[in-house]
Amino acid sequence: MSFAQRQRLDLSEYTVTDPDASYFDVKARMALLQRTDNDLLQYNRDQLEQGPSCRQELAKPALDSVIRIPGYYPQPKAWELASEPLFDFEDTVSNLAGSYVASGDDYYADCLVQFLDKWATHDALSQFYYDRLEPQGWYSTESMMFAAALAYSIVRPAVADRRPEAIARINHWLNTLAHKHASIRGGDPSCCNNHFYRRALYASMIGVLTNDDELFQFGVSAVYSALNDLTPRGALPHEMARGRRASHYQNYALLYLVNIMQVAYRQGYDLFDFEYHGHTIDDAVQFALDTFDDPAALGDLATHAQYYGFLDDEQYLAWMEIYLRHHDDDRVAHYVSQKRPVDNRSAGGYVTFYFMDPQAQSRALPEPDRTELAAFEPDA
Repeated sequence: MSFAQRQRLDLSEYTVTDPDASYFDVKARMALLQRTDNDLLQYNRDQLEQGPSCRQELAKPALDSVIRIPGYYPQPKAWELASEPLFDFEDTVSNLAGSYVASGDDYYADCLVQFLDKWATHDALSQFYYDRLEPQGWYSTESMMFAAALAYSIVRPAVADRRPEAIARINHWLNTLAHKHASIRGGDPSCCNNHFYRRALYASMIGVLTNDDELFQFGVSAVYSALNDLTPRGALPHEMARGRRASHYQNYALLYLVNIMQVAYRQGYDLFDFEYHGHTIDDAVQFALDTFDDPAALGDLATHAQYYGFLDDEQYLAWMEIYLRHHDDDRVAHYVSQKRPVDNRSAGGYVTFYFMDPQAQSRALPEPDRTELAAFEPDA
């Protein structure tokens, strides 16, 4: 779906219904985590509840200068070096939010608000270099924005009464950033591919946080656009154009689309079963899984010599944990069970900790079988 087609969508029915609703029910999840006897969740909680030092986090400088990042594929080493401060920001907000959920200690919630207030006061991230031939600074700030918004949504209700001025500054900062960033349409294909879905993710969450229906509808439009674009078998054409990374980018798109749908779900809109032009999101999910199982499923859409290294990196499977809260799927459950606990520093945070059904899996690794146990049996 082109930018012009998206502009013609009537999404007026999608309005923010609860600005204080995070992308999961934080209070209910915290209560469950305190009483669960699930070993995997307890292990995850123990790792997170002793969080970082707030003084150390607040000592980190805000990125208030022009953000200019080299492209990843031409210069991966230079990209990684330039991106380190951006990744550190994402880790910081995600870790503080996770520590708050694990411990119930407002110290971490308050620290996250102070941290974001510092960035808001410096108007950080507002200066990013963008050129159609050099868009990486624009791309890289996408994930920083939705990392901040998702984490902030978790803690804001716990701090709002104590720091109203900081909350007002952060809300204004995020809203202004989102409108500025989203005003850039991007060239072909970033106007309409996974990068559009990434922009839609920050728009959906910031739209909720700041009670901005325009931003929220921008987020929802990504779901309409993706379903409109699906081939009869469920492939996303823009992602198929990535050649030997076609399967990777189909999965990558789902990472953002599923998070958008979860944000909308918490506002009362169930897009997980929504059908548009004969498709639901499950069509895209099943096609992705088919290509994981056998690259021949790609047919003539892309080479069958696919890169599958992403399946070994848990962060790319974060959408699966959320998806399983809405659809039972044995294949999704299999893939995610191999990597739990799963987290993604920007898209969803500690998703196993926040979403996994305690009955789904009790341990991070399968129990050893009898022969493995015998190999470690102590001498008599």
